[in-house]
Amino acid sequence: MSNRELVVLGTASQVPTRHRNHNGYLLLWDGEGFLFDPGEGTQRQMMLAGVAASRITRLCLTHFHGDHCLGVPGVVQRLSLDDVKHPVHAHFPASGLDYFARLRHASIFYERADLREVPVSSDGPVAEGDFGALHARRLDHPVDAVGYRLVEPDRRRFVPDLLAEHGITGPTVGQLQRSGTVEVGHRRVHLEEVTVVRPGQKFAFVMDTRMCDAVYDLAADVDLLVIEATFLTDDAELASQYGHLTARQAGEVAAQCNVRRLVLTHFSQRYPDARRHRAEAAEQFDGDIVVAEDLSRIPVPPGR
Repeated sequence: MSNRELVVLGTASQVPTRHRNHNGYLLLWDGEGFLFDPGEGTQRQMMLAGVAASRITRLCLTHFHGDHCLGVPGVVQRLSLDDVKHPVHAHFPASGLDYFARLRHASIFYERADLREVPVSSDGPVAEGDFGALHARRLDHPVDAVGYRLVEPDRRRFVPDLLAEHGITGPTVGQLQRSGTVEVGHRRVHLEEVTVVRPGQKFAFVMDTRMCDAVYDLAADVDLLVIEATFLTDDAELASQYGHLTARQAGEVAAQCNVRRLVLTHFSQRYPDARRHRAEAAEQFDGDIVVAEDLSRIPVPPGR
């Protein structure tokens, strides 16, 4: 069973509250750890959540407002303090190169970690690996901001009954998997004849933005969508003014994009609780809705 879950480290927006830390989301995806938007206190939240800095393999920033990046200095220094051996790639809008440099070297420390900066300068794939491909899209916010989409490639799964029907057993199965065809008796069997497509899993991370085409492109057919729901519809004008979404808009995106599990987060401190956020999202989306809470763990739904 693969290990794929979202560890929620913080769910507040500009101002943290007694119960909500600034942003922070660690996506554990098999052997990868994608840390999205670490705000203030992320290092401590990781300790409380029981996840080590060594789990981080990629640092992904959507933009350089403080609630999305002021935890970077602590995280970067912790990578060196813990002597993390593997490279950690940092993705962020290219226009924020100077900001990232200041965050990375905010104070004196002995840098031992291998932190590799990968600025995002255009829409499209920004990283590829065993996990699949990580894509970025520009969003509509008062400052340069991007959203992220993780896509695992589709794979083929053997169907035992079809293998038996074609007389394929033992080492021949591996041969077929490697070459795509195999001779059985007097005929050639193709991989497509004894397998079905298993769609790869998809994840999207959408933070500060107004509604735009990129939001829908990022969220299309994902298994898990983490999306800001900063405001309620009563404050929709305020949301648009400051470049944010409402909970109802988040639900609309999930409904139109065939999302399997919707995670609402990034709540304004003006709301004492998030029950109305869930209710507003549910008016548009009748699927699986999770209101994110600090230190909660949210599984990625099993493959389709």
